[in-house]
Amino acid sequence: PDPGTLASVLTEGVKNTISDSRVKVTYEPEYVPAVPPAMPDIPPEQLAGMIKATVKVEVLDGNIAYLKIQHIIGEEMAQKVGPLLLEYIWDKVLPTSAMILDFRSAVSGELSGIPYIVSYYTDSEPLIHIDSVYDRPSDITTELWSMPTLLGKRYGTSKPLMILTSKNTLGVAEDVAYCLKNLKRATIVGENTAGGTVKIDKIKVGDTDFYVSVPVAKSINPITGKSWEIDGVAPHVEVPAEDALETAVAI
Repeated sequence: PDPGTLASVLTEGVKNTISDSRVKVTYEPEYVPAVPPAMPDIPPEQLAGMIKATVKVEVLDGNIAYLKIQHIIGEEMAQKVGPLLLEYIWDKVLPTSAMILDFRSAVSGELSGIPYIVSYYTDSEPLIHIDSVYDRPSDITTELWSMPTLLGKRYGTSKPLMILTSKNTLGVAEDVAYCLKNLKRATIVGENTAGGTVKIDKIKVGDTDFYVSVPVAKSINPITGKSWEIDGVAPHVEVPAEDALETAVAI
């Protein structure tokens, strides 16, 4: 009689059968499939406001840059707001001697944003194969490579880079952390990440209000030959998420 309880029972059954916590059964009578919005024609000032809402930037004692990122923007948005990103964020942190990227509450992002972020911490040459993403519905594998040219200067490869993680760090942010970890460019401080996926589809079950959420793409790192999905990204220095910033500053 209670569809919500049935969905929970089914989800538990699925988890016990296939050991993949990303697969869920939900009951959602009000569900409306999300349509990716077209790039809005928003004035630059408003875009700047949107960026400020998802990124916190400051320079800490010891000339350490601190960037808290909640959403990793994609290529299209990055190109549109590039000058604003430089002015509001990048120009402030470029002269620092070390940087901390805070991904503890990063739960969303665009796949096309991964090469953008990683490239700022690598050299322009040679180009690096960062990641391969296999998309099951289209049966296409997309290779992500570092970018030869970027807006603004690179942070470079010599200054220390720390990435803060929590058990809630999810999806594209996990991919960025895993890439920079295996390139030996960043030290991960905090908790093991959620072990999400780069892409989930929600499939309607027949003519009902039940849905099954299923990962439909897989990230495969060219260095490890493995994925961060399901197991998450393990930190180099494991501490509770609330202590990660203090620990990273001390390091």
